[in-house]
Amino acid sequence: MAEPMPIPEPTPVSRPFWDGLAAHRILIQYSPSAGRYVFYPRTLAPGTLADDLEWREIDGAATLYTYTVGRRPTGPPWADALPQLPAVVQWDVGPRFSTELVDVEPADVRIGMRVTPVFCDLPGSGMTLLRYRPADA
Repeated sequence: MAEPMPIPEPTPVSRPFWDGLAAHRILIQYSPSAGRYVFYPRTLAPGTLADDLEWREIDGAATLYTYTVGRRPTGPPWADALPQLPAVVQWDVGPRFSTELVDVEPADVRIGMRVTPVFCDLPGSGMTLLRYRPADA
């Protein structure tokens, strides 16, 4: 039997992101002074260092930026979850997001393909992870 998967630990700064995922919504920060969305959660806007970051909902539509096929587990909790498809997607609103591809065979994955969000609730933890699947799945 595999070890339990580690659970993310929200910080005061990242809590709105995780609470949004638990409600099956994607909330990321927007900086009016920079005129763009930013991710990962932070206290000051990159570039301007303004404290004007606002949480806004996005639909999560994205393009696959890069991925790899993991055929060996990255640790005991993932021993039964092979192959793994760790990936980076680029949201239509700008930022990139590290994730995992689901509901797709490795041979069918293509950089540049459109992907759509999948909310994966972790039983017993109250946490939800954001993963992605092909938009045409």
